[in-house]
Amino acid sequence: MDNGIIAIMLGVSLIMGLLGLIAFLWGLRSGQFDDENKFTQGILMDSVDELNEAYKNTNKKERNGK
Repeated sequence: MDNGIIAIMLGVSLIMGLLGLIAFLWGLRSGQFDDENKFTQGILMDSVDELNEAYKNTNKKERNGK
């Protein structure tokens, strides 16, 4: 391969990696990964019907609390 092509590929891959790192850090700072309850609820509820029922119960509690 030509050295120019390798340099271009290296530059493009470094820029793409830097953009990915910036996007990841932005996601961390903005709270994109702060959903701690999602996985715990997924472990406790086995089926889609149980998750829908839990969602309905949560909505009822929120409406009754207001």
